[in-house]
Order: sequence, then C-alpha cells, then structure tokens
Amino acid sequence: MLSEKDKQQIAAKGISEEKLNEEFEQFKTGFPFLKLEGAAAIGKGIMAPTDAERDKYIAAWENYKSAGHRIVKFVPASGAASRMFKNMFAFLNADYDTPQTDFEKQFFAGIKKFAFHKELCDKCKATTGKSIKELLDEGNYKAIVAAMLNADGLNYGQLPKGLLLFHSYPEGPRTPMEEHLVEAALYASSNGEAHVHFTVSHEHMELFKAKVAEKADKYAEKYGIKYDITFSEQKPSTDTVAVNPDNTPFRNDDGTLLFRPGGHGALIENLNEIDADVVFIKNIDNVVPDRLKGDTVTYKKLIAGVLVTLQKKVFEYLRILDSGNYNHEKLEEIIRFLQRDLCCRKPDIKELEDAELVIYLKKKLNRPMRVCGMVKNVGEPGGGPFLTYNQDGTISLQILESSQIDQNNAEYVAMFKQGTHFNPVDLVCATKDYKGKPFNLPDYVDKTTGFISSKSKDGRDLKALELPGLWNGSMSDWNTVFVEVPLSTFNPVKTVNDLLREQHQ
Repeated sequence: MLSEKDKQQIAAKGISEEKLNEEFEQFKTGFPFLKLEGAAAIGKGIMAPTDAERDKYIAAWENYKSAGHRIVKFVPASGAASRMFKNMFAFLNADYDTPQTDFEKQFFAGIKKFAFHKELCDKCKATTGKSIKELLDEGNYKAIVAAMLNADGLNYGQLPKGLLLFHSYPEGPRTPMEEHLVEAALYASSNGEAHVHFTVSHEHMELFKAKVAEKADKYAEKYGIKYDITFSEQKPSTDTVAVNPDNTPFRNDDGTLLFRPGGHGALIENLNEIDADVVFIKNIDNVVPDRLKGDTVTYKKLIAGVLVTLQKKVFEYLRILDSGNYNHEKLEEIIRFLQRDLCCRKPDIKELEDAELVIYLKKKLNRPMRVCGMVKNVGEPGGGPFLTYNQDGTISLQILESSQIDQNNAEYVAMFKQGTHFNPVDLVCATKDYKGKPFNLPDYVDKTTGFISSKSKDGRDLKALELPGLWNGSMSDWNTVFVEVPLSTFNPVKTVNDLLREQHQ
C-alpha cells in the first residue's frame, strides 16, 4: 500500500498511482520474450543500394532539403563519461602503482596521442608541479590518472561524454558536441539553418549550454549557416520505481521510494516534442574527425533519401485510399508496397474483404517512419535487426537487444549470434502524417518490450525496470526500413582507449 508520503512523492514527479501499480505488476509478471521469424539480412529486410541507387537517393534528399523542410539532428547526450574510464578508476584504486593490465599499458603508451594530452599536462603541472613526462619518468602514474579523473583535475570521471576532448586539429581539439554541430551543417541543414537538439542530464545542463555558446559561432561562420540549438532533460515522470528481490518496494534510508532513470526509451517523450519534418538520431560518441566524415555524410544523405522517397509514396497511397477512388488492382499494388518496400506482412491478408483491407492498409501506412543504417556484424555488444511477430500477428522489422530474446531458445540465440548485421544507432525519422500533423509517438510504443535488470544501491540488491528502448520497443509500431551502411560510419567510443584507434586520430 502507498502511504500519503509516497503519493506526494510520485505526484511531485508527475507519475500516476495507476502507472506505479502497473510497474509493480510488471516486476511480478516479467516481460514476454519476442517471437522471431529470423535475423534480417541483405535481401531479407536489409536494403543494399547500388551506386546508381545511392546517387538517386542522395539527389532525392538534396531536393527535399531545398524545398524548405524543417530538419532536426537529435543527439542523446546525457551519458556521463564515468564508464569510459572504468579501467582507469580501477587502476587508481589498485594496490599496485605501475601499469599491469594490457589496458593500462596501452593507455600510458599512447598518452601523447590523446586530444586532451596538453590540457592533462597543464593539470598535472597545476596539481603536482610536474609535467606528464616528468611524472612518467619518476613512475608516478597514478598522479596522471588522478589529474585526468578527479574534480581538481580535468574531472573527466564526472563530465558528460559529449564535452570531453576527442579529436585533435591544428586549430585545437574538438569535443563530440562540436563534431555533431559540424555534421549538422554537412547533411542536416536547410534554408541556411541547422537545428540541433541535445538531451542532457540535469547536472550537466548549464555546463553543456555554456560550452555550446562558446563554440557554436565558430562553426556557424565556417559553414556559412545559422545554428538553432536546443536542449532537454529526461522527464522525471519517465523514471521507474525499483523493488527488492522479493518485489516489495525498495526504500531509501529516509523511507522514500527509490526511482531510477528509465533508460534511453524515456527519450521518446523528448522526441515527441521536436517539431520537425525529418529527425536524424545518432549517439553522442559515434563521431569521427573531418578527414573521415565523407562516408558519414554520404550515407546519412542516402538513408534520408530512402526515407523521403518512401514517405512520398506512402502519402500518395493514403490520399488514394482517402479518396475512395481505387480498384482491387490498386489495393494489390499498395499491399505489395507495404510487404516489399516497408517489410510489413500479414500472413492472413487474403482473408480480408476489401473494406477491411482498406482499414488495415490505412492503419499500417499512416504511422511514423524510420530508416535505420545497419553495419556488418563485427561482434560489438548490442542490438541487431530482426523480422519479428508483432502483437497483432503481423511480421515487421525490429531492432532487438539480447535481453528481449529467450536465452533458453537455442534457435533464437543462434539467430542473434549468427546475425550478419548490427545496429549502430544511425537512424532518420519522419514523425508527421500525410496531412502535416505530428504523430503522438508514445502511442506507437510496445509497452511489453521493457526488461528487468539486477542492480544494487548502498550494497543492497534491487531490481530495476528499463523502459522499451528508444530504437527498440519505443519505435515498435513504426514503419521501419533497414539499409546497409559501411562500418566506417560506426566509430563509438566506449572506453578511453578507443580514442587511440586510427579512426579517432
């Protein structure tokens, strides 16, 4: 039972009692695993455009941009960098003083190559009176790591990933935030403007805004455009309650309920508030220096061209269905488009009468749309592209995480492990209908696709509830198309040593 204090706490967060009780129930019942038809592959749900098709789609995107549509680049940037430095925190707290692990040795061997090397050297001088070289010579490795991670140094252990120095340039190093501003100018600007939206955690908001204000004018001048940069935070109402292992409410020392951020799926609410005809979504840490941006720009334009080409056809068909001016042949043409181009199949479609068929086609065509880049699977952890059965019995393309798959089903586990492609979080979305009205995106979330994870707080075990992921169950009921993009467009930075890879030098 909820106490009056509990009710006040949830009201302050904008969470209803009904939603809270639903979450408690989900802990008890768990989430159903998804029923798979198979992993998506080239020719089976993943497009691989020829050079000629690629040029055609890029031209379609350039034409669309020149028609004055509003385009927004949406960048989830709330992640703190602490996970990037997990190995270096471990070194700092280890009972040895010289590098022992391969990771530690690689970090110190490549220390001059980091874009933050100069700033770190300055911090070392400020905190110890010695340069990085002097500290290395005397074997004081931990002083260098402390100057990088701690609050009296660069504070990289607590900063958002988007504000770390990633790449070196003759004119000075750049953060991922700046690389996204550059990308926006190169493929997501129209009418001389680039709209960029960052989702940022509350504690980093002022710092992020200050850094953007400091840097944006430089890139506006360089690319001859005007930036419109906006920010949002994950809403407190999307936090989820935590429970003890026995499913009773987990309470803090002061007796209050413990709430945790609901994962990136919470950002569907932020995305829902973006006014745009087309929205690009890409993670904050997947950026490269200018010398390698060619492929990124080409394939971003390509997937956007696929989106607007398909959307044009969808709108045309919806207007025909609205008009009532069609015959059975036209309905069959629309079915073929839905099945072949949008990869949405209904096994018993032949049993529908024409009137039912029209209702079905309108429902499936008039939805938000996304085109997702997929790279060849090279064993990175994360989700992949699948053909999946939906709750209404249809089969469509979905991006799944391993947690959504029954690990006791050997056939499904094999599908996941042997999948040819991987989800690099590289998508472009259309969120307005054929009459120009925005879709209400939370209506298209499959609420049964969340998952429960085991965590701990203050040494006590707890169960946490993750909302359906932003590009997973939160977009489950969207029209979805997968396009193969080259591995060169996928260069995430998960650990600090990833910055030593050739793609980040």
